Amino acid sequence: MHTKLLTKIILACCVTLFALGFGFFTPATINASTEKPSSKPKFTFDEAKRDIAKEILKVLEKEHYIDIKLNNTFSENFLKAYLKMFDPGRTHFTAKDIQYFNRYRNKLDDELKEGKLSILYMIYNRYHQRRSERLRYSLSIMEQGLDKIDFEEEATLELDREESPWPKNKQESEDLWYRLVKNDILNLKLSKKEEQETKQSNQRDSNSTDTANGSAKPTQPSSNPSSDNANPLSDNDSKQEPELSPEEEIVTNLTKRYKNQLRILTQINNEDVFEYVMTAFTHQYDPHTDYFPPRQSENFDIHMRLSLEGIGALLQQEDEYIKVVRLIPAGPADMGNELQPADRIIGVGQGVNGELVDVVGWRLDDVVDLIRGKKGSIVKLKVIPSDSTDFTNTKIIQITRDTVKLEEESAKKQIIEITREDKVYKIGVIELPTFYIDFRAALKGDPNFRSSTRDVERLIRELNAEDINGLIVDLRNNGGGSLREANQITGLFIRKGPVVQIRDARNRVEPQLDTNPSLLYQGPLIVMVNRLSASASEIFAGAIQDYEAGIVIGDQTFGKGSVQTIVPLEVGQLKYTQAKYYRVNGHSTQEKGVLPDIQFPSLLDHEDIGESTMPTAMAWDRITSAPYRKAQNLSRHIDRLSDLHNERIKEDPDFNYILERIEFLKENREKTHTSLKESERIEERLAVEQRLLDMENKRRKAKGIPLLKTYSELEGTQDSEENEKPSEIMLKEAANIVVDWHKLKEKQLAVN
Repeated sequence: MHTKLLTKIILACCVTLFALGFGFFTPATINASTEKPSSKPKFTFDEAKRDIAKEILKVLEKEHYIDIKLNNTFSENFLKAYLKMFDPGRTHFTAKDIQYFNRYRNKLDDELKEGKLSILYMIYNRYHQRRSERLRYSLSIMEQGLDKIDFEEEATLELDREESPWPKNKQESEDLWYRLVKNDILNLKLSKKEEQETKQSNQRDSNSTDTANGSAKPTQPSSNPSSDNANPLSDNDSKQEPELSPEEEIVTNLTKRYKNQLRILTQINNEDVFEYVMTAFTHQYDPHTDYFPPRQSENFDIHMRLSLEGIGALLQQEDEYIKVVRLIPAGPADMGNELQPADRIIGVGQGVNGELVDVVGWRLDDVVDLIRGKKGSIVKLKVIPSDSTDFTNTKIIQITRDTVKLEEESAKKQIIEITREDKVYKIGVIELPTFYIDFRAALKGDPNFRSSTRDVERLIRELNAEDINGLIVDLRNNGGGSLREANQITGLFIRKGPVVQIRDARNRVEPQLDTNPSLLYQGPLIVMVNRLSASASEIFAGAIQDYEAGIVIGDQTFGKGSVQTIVPLEVGQLKYTQAKYYRVNGHSTQEKGVLPDIQFPSLLDHEDIGESTMPTAMAWDRITSAPYRKAQNLSRHIDRLSDLHNERIKEDPDFNYILERIEFLKENREKTHTSLKESERIEERLAVEQRLLDMENKRRKAKGIPLLKTYSELEGTQDSEENEKPSEIMLKEAANIVVDWHKLKEKQLAVN
């Protein structure tokens, strides 16, 4: 296999989720009074960039999988996307700004063809102005102090303003900004109040335990509570900070936050603006097509070398927050079991006692720089958990940095024993975190090169030797990897035939084949997937489902069904989509992913994670089915197994708890407004805590576990052994489904 093809395969299966450092910064606001841009714009288009812009357009027009015509329709859609990129919540631009920009809605295509970007720079200048205005206005509120704010006033804040009208004038803008600042204050007030209540409760529990044991426990060093939003430019000296009141602490923290955001805004330069413009343009083709200027190219090369000293988390920008997209399996964050996909990072600190720097509103690459560090050092992250019901619920996570090498991730096995009617069934489990291969060793002809196929083959033989009654291949959180490996591992479970079809921009379809007729495993096979199973995982799961070699259970997969390649430019690099994956039944894995035969509940919001959440994601489609022969007819088994599964989980306290929690999260996500009245917010928070406590006690009562009295007790039991993680509960239920299947096969054999 040629090196060039291997590079494309890596890109096809991995690169989409390796977004760390490739987001763009959403800056801040300025003056809402003028209709026309300033006569002296801060940022101007550099004519030297004209050739780069034209080169990017030429490559995309010639090579991209999608044939997009630059016309007035494209121009209008591009303008809408460009405005949304900077102002998704419609909190910065005014209606007059939009009216002025719309004069150019049919001219952007002409500018792009000529390599001129002056209109787009003009729009960014206005955004930069508005952002600065908003931050300076927010700082003016902090200067006045909290005693000037009425926290019992009847007022609300609209949470999702994506389709809301832009403010009509400066007065409406400032009213909106005031509400946003007030919400920031309330979030901090309630967060601090919750932290204080938890600390007091823990202190009471600690004192009680110490008295009972007749001894005192050593206390951990505590950090200054005002350090949560420290200025990253300040020195960590040993001067004793004066004790601040809660109100003074909030003012200090938010002042630092807004000043940091303003500082970052002032550091934007013409190079950054060119990157924003080209990112917006390339994303009109699809979300995985990107221009990387020299600095971003260096970041990308780090990921393609598959080595990075950090925490092993893939991040992206979402409004003013940095969101965790995926954890690299076996990386420091994944091994710590605390940071989760869809968590929002709001603070970063260095070392155990280092001050937390508030990173709300920061550029993605600046946050990445804070998180990276020397192997063995500790980074602290302050996050809003993905399953949090509001932004006041935060937690602090400590992670020890390490060298993250994807090629070192390896398949692992275990056996789950299920007892039914005094008989013990042994279910083998192979957890495959990624489809890996040591390409360099393979190309050199090393007979002992590492690969996921070799490891999985070895583990299956070991499990067969232990006389297992069924097998689970766990692909949850597997973001992809080598297409070759996905093809070869599929071959362990099918006789022979096509595994996946690849169609290029010229509509040429090429199947990837398994030519080995031997089967390594023929018993009951279940493939577990979830929303974070992507690319190569979807190819494997889709092939097993199409051949009916096994049953797919879990959640709808990510939906990443496209192939990318990299080309060098005169300055920087361009990554673009050149092909698309199709299952052997002709269905694309793009956008829809793989739908499981038996659906499991998921705490991940499909509107938050997945290909379908990306505005310009390529659509699902289908081509002609490839010739293939099914291994068996599983439809009658699937219906019966699904019925048995549903009957069993009706009485399962853990499953019922998960379903209740999902429904509760759904209710909170559907909220369109939040109150800005403090007493009302406190009541809402207490109601949320009580409901969570009631749900947990309902689960505990059903399992015969002692009930909890307070919400703080509940928080203290999150990591206890009596709380099985949802992932473990799902795996155990998957093993039960395998046992059901095995018993159905036994009955069928008896009848025969």
